[in-house]
Formats: sequence, structure tokens, C-alpha cells
Amino acid sequence: MSREMKDSEKSSDKKGTSERDKGSNSGTQKSKAYSSTESQGISSREDRDDLVRSSSHTPSNKAQILAMPQFGLRDNLIKCELLKNEDLYTYLEDFCFFLGTYNVNGQTPKESLRPWLNCTLKPPDMYCVGFQELDLSKEAFFFNDTPKEMEWTKAVSEALHPDAKYALVKLVRLVGIMLIFYVKKEHAEFISDVEAETVGTGIMGRMGNKGAVAIRFRFHNSDICVVNSHLAAHIEEYERRNQDYKDICSRLQFRQLDPTQPPLTIMKHDVILWIGDLNYRISDLDVDYVKELISKKDFETLHSYDQLKRQIDEEAVFTGFVEGEIDFQPTYKYDTGSDKWDTSEKCRVPAWCDRILWRGKNIKQQHYQSHMDLKTSDHKPVSSLLVTGIKRVNTEAYKKTFEEIVRNIDKMENECIPSVTLAKQEFHFKDVKYMEHQAETLSLFNDGQVPCQFEFIQKPNESTYCKPWLTANPPKGFIAQGGSVDIELEVFVNRSTAPDLNSGKEQIEDILVLHLERGKDYFIPVSGNYLPSCYGTSIHSLCQMREPIQDMPQKTLRELAEMSANENIANTEKPLDIPKELWMMVDHLFRNAIKQEDIFQQPGLRSEFAEIRDCLDTGMPDSLPGSNHSVAEALLLFLDALPEPVVPFSFYQQCLESCSNASQCEKTISMLPQCHQNVFNYLAAFLRELLKNSASNRLDVNILATIFASLLLRSPTKQDLAEKRKTQEFFQHFLTQGSA
Repeated sequence: MSREMKDSEKSSDKKGTSERDKGSNSGTQKSKAYSSTESQGISSREDRDDLVRSSSHTPSNKAQILAMPQFGLRDNLIKCELLKNEDLYTYLEDFCFFLGTYNVNGQTPKESLRPWLNCTLKPPDMYCVGFQELDLSKEAFFFNDTPKEMEWTKAVSEALHPDAKYALVKLVRLVGIMLIFYVKKEHAEFISDVEAETVGTGIMGRMGNKGAVAIRFRFHNSDICVVNSHLAAHIEEYERRNQDYKDICSRLQFRQLDPTQPPLTIMKHDVILWIGDLNYRISDLDVDYVKELISKKDFETLHSYDQLKRQIDEEAVFTGFVEGEIDFQPTYKYDTGSDKWDTSEKCRVPAWCDRILWRGKNIKQQHYQSHMDLKTSDHKPVSSLLVTGIKRVNTEAYKKTFEEIVRNIDKMENECIPSVTLAKQEFHFKDVKYMEHQAETLSLFNDGQVPCQFEFIQKPNESTYCKPWLTANPPKGFIAQGGSVDIELEVFVNRSTAPDLNSGKEQIEDILVLHLERGKDYFIPVSGNYLPSCYGTSIHSLCQMREPIQDMPQKTLRELAEMSANENIANTEKPLDIPKELWMMVDHLFRNAIKQEDIFQQPGLRSEFAEIRDCLDTGMPDSLPGSNHSVAEALLLFLDALPEPVVPFSFYQQCLESCSNASQCEKTISMLPQCHQNVFNYLAAFLRELLKNSASNRLDVNILATIFASLLLRSPTKQDLAEKRKTQEFFQHFLTQGSA
């Protein structure tokens, strides 16, 4: 009855850095089973194999066996040919997928969910049920733990269709975003390769108050991915919602059964089902006219003002996805416990925040509706029933196809040496900037007589095939005879690679070795020019610079990086008390954002971060561009990127030991190098000013301590929960100074 949650942070750039961190729930999960529905949890891989497959090899798992690392080129050839000829040995069979989404506004279940989950005549084959805002408490946000997971899961299990028995396959949750996946028990043995992942898109791209959870699985011969997302709020923030969607698509990745294979992205599935509170609103209409259109049931006119429809029409988001016709009234915002529109002071314009979309072939929607009977939340739940054509294997046809492929490969083997043509021999990346992706395409054409397998390999005495700021995607693969493949070479400088590039100790220079199995190696030079940034430069170095970093000679930057924290550069003026870049951001926020609602809790826009970074690094323009939220996030990213945190690593243990004694905490800070001490005191004073305006900005000591302690007091090793709490306790002393 319990589920083990592996909650680790891992980076999507596969290099162990954390600029694009995401919470991971992909580990073994013991499922929750509830006797009220006689549901059966499928737990570890071994247990699942017993239930999901019989002990003999079935046609559907032969392809997986071929993907195992112990099988080489020949078996990859067979696998590739089997995929190409899938139509010869598969046929389509329809299955009913019930999709449901419900933003529960932090409430506990107060009524049966049957009107929502048991609204179909026949029992669906599968249930994918998503929740948002499961728990709005600070404990859930900061520690990802909530009793409401159990309460709502129990409510779901009791409301499933009574004419079938269901097995709980997987549950995944990130703070308040939860997805539960049930199948009819008779289908359980045909479910395999189940993985779950999460990605936060909140402040700094990590906080899990917004983001997505997803489950991928194989059903018979079809690969399916279900995503439940909660995107950015507020009517004017549609660009932020678009950015959240793109982040989820790029950062949410599933590990594969074969560890040598690159992770699977959402779009690499036959069927994608996307549910959630997408938060797109109705634009350009006043609240009274919207309500008038609703009362006339003129949903077609109203839908033409829907932000999601407009963004899809502009191909800004959800390209290739389909949404059924909306013929139900908006699902947000109601007075809780009623069907009345929002009567609060804000009087929100009604909107279709809660949506269900799909992408893939052979899918027909049977219904798409809201469920007005449920009154627990300020949202109404939504459901859709999709009849989906799933590929099933004809065993006889599979055997025949398999044998034919093997015969052809046997004939072809050993005839020729593989060879490829490279469309471009070398790559140069111009003006590489901190946290700004740049990509170039390397096209390979198989001009040989046989299919070939390629892989980027390590050079002697190097642990990876490329420098940590470079990625090749895919790093290995297979090209059919006469076929071609595009490899994306991506440069991305993050907080772990920036310090050495800023100082000139490292350059954007590398040589990739492209190896062909049974063939030759190709050497591909990659170069670029990096524009130094205050992001990833030490406090000490920045205090020595009166000019913007990009106006400083490279030699000076190198000298500064090699100095100790107490040295000053020869023949220069007195160093600055604090870095001017830090002052510019804090001063901007002090003047413009002291009363800004949700400051430091709502993310900014990536395009605006780029403008702010360029302004700090070049000194132009004179004042910072971007919204208050973008400047606030830029400040957090600045602190996160410091090679040595504000409280240097050597003082970390001392801070933990003194965390319960205010005077000891102050004494520890007084011992920091002067520039670090100045920065710490300056930031603490600014945050105390913010707290004086908490009625407007909705901040409190706990929120600020949680956000800033993790940046100012970073652990030199992995931080456990007890340490995390101690760093927060330490920093709280400085937020409450003088408040009595």
C-alpha cells in the first residue's frame, strides 16, 4: 500500500550540471493499491514482468531484446528493418482511453468523483487521471510531501467504472501536479516499459509549483505518453505559458530499457495524450460580454477569443495536436461549493483553463465535457473519451517477416565496408553566451553499400566524447543504406562550465571523433568564441571590475580568477564593496518591485533574461530591461551561478553548527571575506525591506529563507533534508533582525 518515491535532481544536459534541473520520479515505485476497487499495483520491473508478460518471449518484446547492449550491428539492423516493415505484421484494434483533468485548488475530496469518472456507458480500457493544485501548503511546495495524494487517489479508485476491475499501473506527483494511470486487469500483461518523469517550470526552472508529470508505456506494439501539466497563471502571461510548454517538451525525458540509448522525449511516441490546467484565458473581451455569450451558449464565438486556440493557430504551441470541439461552458472560475461565477474582488473572466489534447493517428473522440455536478473547487473537472487504434502483433506474420529480414541481412553481411559523407567538415559557433543555446546540424549521408552504425567516441585520456558545454544529439545511431541522419551539435554554457570560460582558462574548442562500426573514424573540429559574463564569475573578481566584464582584457580576467579572495589587483583603485551587477538588479527591484505580487515566486521570460544578462555584461543600456519577475529571476540565477557562493564553502559547516544561535550566526558572517560579507548583508537588508511590504507582495520569512538559503549557503556536497532546514534556520535570523 505504499510507494517509494525516488526524488532526485538531474540535469537534462546529461553532463551532471543543473541549469535545467528537474525532479525525477523515474525510479522503482511501489504502487498504491486500494482494495475498494480490487486494484492491483504493479511494482518493480521484475514484478511487472511477471504480470505484464508471460515467461516466454512474445513478438512484442523481441524488439526490446534486440536493443540490449550485448547485441551489435546485426541485431540493430534487424530491429530497424522490423520497425520499417511493421505494417506487414501488425493490425489495429480499438481501445477506449478515459482522460480526466481537475484543478482541486488545494481542497480535500468532499464529494464522490463518480459523476466525472463514471460518466461512460461502458467501462473504459484505461484511465489517465490528472490533478493540479493537489496541495497549496508551503510544506508540499518546499518538501514535496502531502497527505492529499492518498486522499485523492482513494477518491479516484472508489469512482472508477463499477463494471470492470482495474490495476493501478503508476502514480507520479510533483508537488501538487499528480497523474494516476489505471488499466483494466485483463490488459495489464500487455503493458510494458512503464516510466514516469517530472519537470518543474517554476522560478529558475526548478520549483515544482508549475510544470508537468508524465507517464510513458508500451501497450501491445504502440508507444504512448500521457502528460499532465500546470502552466503559468494570469491572463497576460500567455507567452510564459508557451515557454512552459516548450520547456516541458525539451526537458522531460524518459530513460530507455537499453541504457546505451538516448532518453526518449515526449514527441518520440506514437500517441501523446496531454491534459491539465493549461491556464490559457479569454482575451480582449470584458467579463460581462463573456458571461452573456455563455448564457447564449455561443461557445463558438467565445472560443475565437481563447488564447490557446490563437496560439495553436499561430503554431506557437501544440503543433500537430488536436483538441475536440468545445461545447461546454468555461471551467474556471467559480465560487467554491457552487456553480456561480467568481464574485470575489478580482471577478475573474471565465476561461477554459482545463483542457485535453492529443497527437497521433487513428484516434477518435467520443466525448469532451465538463462536469458541473462537482463543486469542491473553483475549477470544474473535464473529461474526454478517446477511441484509439493500437497496433497489435499477428504472431504468424511477425515470424514470417522476421525470417525474411534475417535471410536478406545474411546475404548482405560482409560484402562492403560502411562509409558516410559529411555535409560539413567543421563547425564554428559565433558569440556564445551564458545559458543561451546554439545549435548547428551535422548531416550524415550513408553512401556505402550497407547500412551503418555510428557513434561519437571518447578520445584517449578523456572520460566523455566531448567537452561538457557540447552535446551531440543523437550521440549514436543507425543509417540505412542510401539514408541520412541529422545530428544536432548543441553548445550550452551553464554554471559549471562558465567560470573557466569567463576567465579564459578554457576555450570553445573541441574535436569530435565520429566512429563507424566496421568502418573508419572521422574527426570534426568544433570551435567558437565565448563572450565572458558576470554569470559564473566570482564575487571577488567582479568587485575588482569597474567596467563591464566584456570591456575587460582577457589577460586581466585570467589574473583576477587566479587571485585569492583577499588579494587586490595591482595599481588599481579600491575594489567595489559589492559587484555593480548585483547592485543594478537589487536597486532595480527596490525601486520598482518592492510591492510586486508573487515576486521571487513567479518566473520571468527567458528572452528577457537574455536582455538583462547582455545589459549587465556590456553596460548597455543604462537601465535594466524586462519585467520585475524577469529581473528577480536573473538575480537568483546570478547567485546560483557564483563559483564560490556568498557564504564560501569553507564556512558552510560552521553555519550549520551555529544555526540555532542568532549571535553565533552573526559572528560567522563577520568572519567572511569582506566582499562576501558585504553581499550577504546587502541582500539580507533588501529582503527585510521586501518583508515590510508582505501584504502587497505576499512574501513571508519562510518563503524567502527557503529560496535564498539554498543559494547563499550551498553545500560543497549533496545536501540532505536536515541540512536544508538548518541553512533556512540560519538565514531566518537575518530576515527577522530588528523586526521586533
